[in-house]
Amino acid sequence: MPIVEGHSLDRNALMHEKAFEAQCHAVPVHCTNEAEAHRRGLTLFALALGSFCIGTSEFASMGIIQLFAASLDLSLAQATNAITAYAFGVVIGAPVVTLMASRLNRRTLLLLLIGLFIVGNLLSAAAMNLGMFAAARFISGLPQGAYFGAGAVVASYVVGEGQSGKAFAIVMAGLTVATIVGSPLATFLGQHLGWRQTYVVVAAIAVLALLASWAWLPRNRALDGGPLGQELGALRKPRVWAVMTVAALGVSSIFAVYTFIGPLVTDVASLDRSRIPLALALFGVGMTIGNLVGGRLSDAYPAAGLIVGFGSALVVLALLASFGSREWILMPALFGVGLTMMIAIPTIQVRLTLFAPEAPTLMGAMNLASLNVANALGAAAGGAAIGAGWGLLSPAWAGFALTAAGLLVFLGTLSRARQTVAVS
Repeated sequence: MPIVEGHSLDRNALMHEKAFEAQCHAVPVHCTNEAEAHRRGLTLFALALGSFCIGTSEFASMGIIQLFAASLDLSLAQATNAITAYAFGVVIGAPVVTLMASRLNRRTLLLLLIGLFIVGNLLSAAAMNLGMFAAARFISGLPQGAYFGAGAVVASYVVGEGQSGKAFAIVMAGLTVATIVGSPLATFLGQHLGWRQTYVVVAAIAVLALLASWAWLPRNRALDGGPLGQELGALRKPRVWAVMTVAALGVSSIFAVYTFIGPLVTDVASLDRSRIPLALALFGVGMTIGNLVGGRLSDAYPAAGLIVGFGSALVVLALLASFGSREWILMPALFGVGLTMMIAIPTIQVRLTLFAPEAPTLMGAMNLASLNVANALGAAAGGAAIGAGWGLLSPAWAGFALTAAGLLVFLGTLSRARQTVAVS
C-alpha cells in the first residue's frame, strides 16, 4: 500500500509540475510580447515628441511673424528672412551633420541633435535684432534634417522591414500634430505673453523630449552608423536629386500659404487675430490626416501618393487664391492645402530610400532638406509676390506655380523611367 501511495503521489506531483511549467512558459511569452509592444510604443512616442518640438518651433515662427516683426522693427517681407534662415539651417545641416556623424549610433546622434535644438531656441528667445534672430533660427534648423533621417531609421528598425513609408509617417506625425496643438498654442502664448516666451516654452518641451529619448530609444549596435563613403555614394545618383527637386518645388506651396496665415486671417478675411490659432489648427488637422493617408499610400503605390497629393493641391490653391477673402472658403482651403500636400510627402521618402537603400539616414535627412528648400522657396516667393504689390492672396498663386512645376518634373521622371525599362 505505501508503494501504491508513493506512485500516486509521484504521479500527482508530476502533473502539477507539468502544469506549472506550462504556465511558466505561457505567461512569459505573453508578457514578453506585451513588454515589447509597450517598449516599441515608448520608442515611437519619444521620436514623435522630438519631431513635435521641431514642428512647433518651425511653424510657430510663421504664426508669430507679425509679433516679432513689430518687436524688431521689421517689415513683413524682412521678417520672412528669419524663416528663410531656419530653412537654410535645415538644408545645410541635413547633409553636413548627417555625414559628419555617419559612424555615430543613431540613438547617440538623436540625443546630440535635440541638445543643439534646445540651444538654438534659447538663443532665438534672447535675440535683439534681425541678425541675431536669423542666426539663432539658423542654428535651430541645423538638427532638423538629421533628426528626421536618424529618427526614420530607428522607427524602421522598430516597426520592421517593408514599412519605410509608415515609419517615416510616424516620425512626421509629431510634426503634423505640432501644427494642430503646438503651433496654435505657441501662437496664443506669443500673443499673450510675448513672442520670446514662445521659444522658451519650445526649449522646455524639448528637454522632456531629450529625457524621453535617453530613456526609451533602443541601445542596440544594429543602429550604429556606416562608412562615410557609403553615404556619399547615394548623392551620386541622379534619381535621388530628381526626387529632391520634385520635393523642393512641389511642397513649397504649403509654406507659401502657411507663412502668411496671420495676415490672411486678419487682413484678407478681416477676422480678429484670435482666429489665427484656429486657422493654424485647421491647417494642422489637414496635415495630420494627409500624413496618415500618405504613409499607407506610399508603401502600397510608389507614385500615386505624390500625383494625387500635388494634383488635388493645385485645385485647393486656386480656390484659396481666388476666393480666400471669404471666411467660409479660407478656413476649408487652409485645411485642404495641409491635407493634400502631406499626402505626397511620405511618397518622397519611400522613393528616396528605394533609390539609395544603402544610406537611409542620409535619405531621410535629404528629404527634410528638400522640404526646407521648399520652405525657403515658398516663403521667399510669397514674400516677393506681396512685395511686388500683388496682394496678400498672391502667395497662393506663387505656391500654385511651384507645385505645378514640381508635378511636371515628377511626371517627366516617370516617363523617362518607363522609356528606360522599355528599351532594356
